Amino acid sequence: DELKNPAALSPLELLRWPGVLEQEEQDLSALLPLALAGFESALADLDAARGREGARIEEMFERRLAEIETCVATVVGRLPTVLTRIRERLAERIASLGIPADSERLEQEIALLAQKLDVSEELDRLTAHIAEFRSNLRSGIPVGRRLDFLVQELNREANTLGSKSADAETTRLAVDIKVLIEQIREQVQNVE
Repeated sequence: DELKNPAALSPLELLRWPGVLEQEEQDLSALLPLALAGFESALADLDAARGREGARIEEMFERRLAEIETCVATVVGRLPTVLTRIRERLAERIASLGIPADSERLEQEIALLAQKLDVSEELDRLTAHIAEFRSNLRSGIPVGRRLDFLVQELNREANTLGSKSADAETTRLAVDIKVLIEQIREQVQNVE
């Protein structure tokens, strides 16, 4: 009462002062088994939930990998058609010039173009990376980093496939593959 500007003092603050309240020491040892049982149950639930999530992610990976394999098979099936089309376009261009073409030289140019546009190595690597991805999924050990690396490798091969593409359909398939790889990459971030 004698202070001119006293700080407000609440009853709860008074109760916190030492010696104002005294509590009896409680025996909490009976709660320990219940707490441990609750903790173990929560851990088991978490583990089960992570297992279910992992199974769903693995199913998604499998679907996307199968779609990539379908795209790769389509590109492989198109390779002879693409080469034939390149040969036809080159012959049409030469014919449009109105000059006779040296057939031996024409075949050399076609061979050089075919070598430059050959994507079989990229397709083989895509297939190998897919097999490695699946092998890692089934390994039973933490593989998140490895899968992330494999996604980068898959993306690199898809980029090269697109840049070497000699026709619109192969380019479209390369873009489809890249979209599928990106969907896989997003989920790989959730894998331990």
